[in-house]
Amino acid sequence: MQADLRPGTLLLVVMLGGTACHASRPIHLAGPQPSARFLPVAPPGKTWRLVWHDEFDGRSLDTTRWSFRPEGPRRDGWWMKEAVAVDGEGHLVISALKKDGKYLSGCVVTTGRFEHAFGYYETRVQFQKQPGHWSAFWLQSAGTGRVGDEGRDGTEIDVWEKPTLDDQIEHNLHWDGYGQEYRHAGHKTIVPGLSSGWHTIGLWWKPDEYVFFVDGRETWRSSAGGVSQVPEYLMLSNEIGTWAGDISAAKLPDSFLIDYVRVFDLVTQK
Repeated sequence: MQADLRPGTLLLVVMLGGTACHASRPIHLAGPQPSARFLPVAPPGKTWRLVWHDEFDGRSLDTTRWSFRPEGPRRDGWWMKEAVAVDGEGHLVISALKKDGKYLSGCVVTTGRFEHAFGYYETRVQFQKQPGHWSAFWLQSAGTGRVGDEGRDGTEIDVWEKPTLDDQIEHNLHWDGYGQEYRHAGHKTIVPGLSSGWHTIGLWWKPDEYVFFVDGRETWRSSAGGVSQVPEYLMLSNEIGTWAGDISAAKLPDSFLIDYVRVFDLVTQK
């Protein structure tokens, strides 16, 4: 799969049965874009259509797409707006920092702005370098806390979590609330070179299966919990906690960067 990288245009080309099949019209994005080569191959007769994205242009968070999670205590730190920035170079920056004796981090969500079911969800990310905090891209809905229909009425889908500083990444699924009935399935993968540079990580959420990818290679597939059937919102977060090591040993501030978030739907090819 190739992409037309002329400024302002991303034209997806999907290989079907050895024939190059173009989307019916270009997808117009602001500025030059990275390659779309990591999109999964669409089934015969289908193609991918971009339905939502943020390229993080400018110098402030686009509040028509995202909102901040309420400020306050979160695990061993605090979620605060000041830990979230757009750097003017096309990146969302979520940091871990220390201020007035408190460790701060942040979280942004698309609740009430974009909630979606199924499709392909892709991020391009550069991970943090210091211990004691972890980055994540996840999907969630109000139904995640319900008990009785497994994950079909809402599963927390952790497209990726990065608690370690090595080349390991985690994909996780959580359903039936977070109490006595809580259920979980997950997978850890070692990807050589993951701890440095930029990497593209995605989820193909099908009606009957989740398929996870890192840099275009499948890393896990699962139908645990019965697969969510309801629209879910997107979350990008950084959290302070011992799961990621000792934050007191970190040289702060430390950040992870997101180049873009894109969501695609499968549509009938014309």
